[in-house]
Amino acid sequence: MAKKKEIVAEPLEKQLWKAADKLRKNIDAAEYKHVVLGLIFLRYISVSFEQLYNELVKQQADGADPEDREEYAAENVFYVPANARWSYLVAMAKNPQIGKYIDDAMDVIERENKSLKGVLPKVFARPNLDPTSLGELIDLIGNSTLQNTSTKSADLLGHVFEYFLGEFALAEGKKGGQFYTPRSVVELLVNMLEPYKGRVLDPCCGSGGMFVQSEKFVKEHQGRIENISVYGQESNQTTWRLCKMNLAIRGIDASQVKWNTEGSFLNEAHRDVKADFVMANPPFNDSDWSGDQLRSDARWQYGVPPTGNANFAWIQHFIYHLAPSGQAGFVLAKGSLTSKTGGEGEIRKALIDKGLIACIVNLPAKLFLKYADSRLPVVCDPEPLPSCWRNLVHRCPQQRPPHQPPHPRTLGRRYSRNCPYLSFVA
Repeated sequence: MAKKKEIVAEPLEKQLWKAADKLRKNIDAAEYKHVVLGLIFLRYISVSFEQLYNELVKQQADGADPEDREEYAAENVFYVPANARWSYLVAMAKNPQIGKYIDDAMDVIERENKSLKGVLPKVFARPNLDPTSLGELIDLIGNSTLQNTSTKSADLLGHVFEYFLGEFALAEGKKGGQFYTPRSVVELLVNMLEPYKGRVLDPCCGSGGMFVQSEKFVKEHQGRIENISVYGQESNQTTWRLCKMNLAIRGIDASQVKWNTEGSFLNEAHRDVKADFVMANPPFNDSDWSGDQLRSDARWQYGVPPTGNANFAWIQHFIYHLAPSGQAGFVLAKGSLTSKTGGEGEIRKALIDKGLIACIVNLPAKLFLKYADSRLPVVCDPEPLPSCWRNLVHRCPQQRPPHQPPHPRTLGRRYSRNCPYLSFVA
């Protein structure tokens, strides 16, 4: 008798994505992501709120007040007013004005929680968003799988949020790279640097993936999450909002994640911060970085970068913000290994001669969404390296599928076993 094929159910996040994408219809992915991610965030804070609310109801005889804002602030839980709670929105999901109800909910949540001011999307009442589809999306996100108000449910919503960020980045193509770095690349950097304790800085933080993976690393290695603090900056306000929501879902303090239109080169939000870890995926080959205004900047310790390309400006910016024993891990266009335009060759030589480049990993092609250019994770160490270690080569095995690098933990262990005296040159 032939064996029946075992049917393996798709992970919940994939099921949700497929269903949500069907409801997108003709809305552009760049716009639709704020609708979906905004609702996932709203569902998350409702899960956390409802859990504490139910506990306080049980304790009313002892003097607890489930509507006391301070009870929630003491537990680091967002307070959700009655007309913004998920149960209320579910009840209104079939109402033609559901978009306005959600926008109002976002407004009142921001008023009640100062850390969310200016963060939440208010895009739900737009005329191009079908209220029927919006109501179906509410039902989808609030399905039975996510109904129980538990820590596990909150963690699941955080995972779904992260998965959706990646899917929207793929849907947007090259523009998606402005707010999302592939998870495998972020995990690689985190596993190499091992940020157990100290300050973590990302001066072009996108949607906060470096911070999220750092927090996961600490938890997986039985560390204390309060032992790391994150510092971020983002010049795109829409992306900054995604970052703040992403970190809030993870319970990461985002008070030092800042936004301004000028960006880290012209208007540093963390000018005096010296970080134990700098992790970043900067805009690559950026020709519009205002380099002509920064020719005598103190950050250019190894040479003035060309005005037409910011790659070596970013590298020196990262090094400038390292503490004496700090390390930087970042992603860079592969062309930076050989470019000589505008003095880049001299800057690269100075960095190597000073022994600052600890490791370069040559990743497979087609890893970065729809970019034509390949990228490289680079680790900088301010401690000088002996010259005899600078010629070691490490390349990700080419027999793997082009979009799949070796497991980040494997490369991380391989690097840390030789650290600090190891250099991989692609």
